Amino acid sequence: MFAWLRPSLLVLLACAASVPAKAEDLNDYPTAARADYVFGCMKANGETRMALEQCSCSIDVVATLVPYDRYVTAETVLSMAQVQGALGTQFRSTEQATAALNDLRRAQAEAEVRCF
Repeated sequence: MFAWLRPSLLVLLACAASVPAKAEDLNDYPTAARADYVFGCMKANGETRMALEQCSCSIDVVATLVPYDRYVTAETVLSMAQVQGALGTQFRSTEQATAALNDLRRAQAEAEVRCF
């Protein structure tokens, strides 16, 4: 009765099996990091349902463009750059810190275009 469906189903299963997808590959940002981003975004953009949706979209876009370890580096730079003195200067002046921060800012700009 459904003999024609069997070859199609086998092809579909073979294709699905050939592309391994692990949860960490699809969502490498921890929930707490995503929640923290959304919380901060909502503080800046209003605590409304629309802001929740836009900010959630924003972190999803950022997560597709910036690997989590690079995101952590950029967040650390942002935090430590506020420190006064030599320690803060070290974080503001290194090439790696500047590059990570630029990556995050580009991703956030793209997220703003797509989500807001």
